[in-house]
Amino acid sequence: MGQKAERGLRPWQVELLKLQAHLEAEKLRMIVLFEGRDAAGKGGCIRRVTRFMNEKHYRVVALGRPTEEQRSQWYFQRYVAQFPAGGEMVLFDRSWYNRAMVERVFGFCSAKEYRDFLLGVNGFEKDLVRQGTILVKLYFSVTKEVQAGRFERRRTDPLRQWKLSEIDLQAQDRWDDFTIHKYEMLKRTETRPAPWLIVRSNDKERARLNTMKVILNAVDYKGRDRVLDFDPDPEIVVPGIKEIALMEAERRQSGRFTG
Repeated sequence: MGQKAERGLRPWQVELLKLQAHLEAEKLRMIVLFEGRDAAGKGGCIRRVTRFMNEKHYRVVALGRPTEEQRSQWYFQRYVAQFPAGGEMVLFDRSWYNRAMVERVFGFCSAKEYRDFLLGVNGFEKDLVRQGTILVKLYFSVTKEVQAGRFERRRTDPLRQWKLSEIDLQAQDRWDDFTIHKYEMLKRTETRPAPWLIVRSNDKERARLNTMKVILNAVDYKGRDRVLDFDPDPEIVVPGIKEIALMEAERRQSGRFTG
């Protein structure tokens, strides 16, 4: 991301500090989920969102594989342990929705565990929101071609090679599996209390700016700069319910999902 583009984010990064101050003053809890395929731009977006934020009042959580002990616990337990206190924002770089996509596609969970997750997650989130937690669910969406290009860059760039994992290497081959499970996840977990927002992230710069706008719009914080444009670009941010309809139309037309 160029220096000009980075500077272009500054006004919204200032607003994020105001949002943080409001959360602290009102002792509000906020959770932002960053979901999506590998190389969709989640990590880079999180870094821009948090770049100037007060480190005392936010955390980025990126959990690894569960331990044997954690596998014996209630599935949501290790995520709940990371939830915010009053005045805090927690950003999950992948969340409990691992079970709906990565774990299911790669066989890291059983069919029953997958079904149990889909049966329980809506009630879990409804209760979370009912008790005052602000929940923002973001799904970062890239095309297969863009993902392939980003993987190639990781493979050839010494500064990015650490990002390339075994799962990354299989992601292109499993593209259709991921797409089917993306549809099932959205279809089953798009709810009024906890809706999904799809972030088209082929263009990283536009995805980052629009993600900031979505987060800022989730809270009516004090001191908002009324001169700034807070409306997300409809080409970049798509409501989950619309994405479901687009995917269903695509399937009717071509007989399969493609993205």
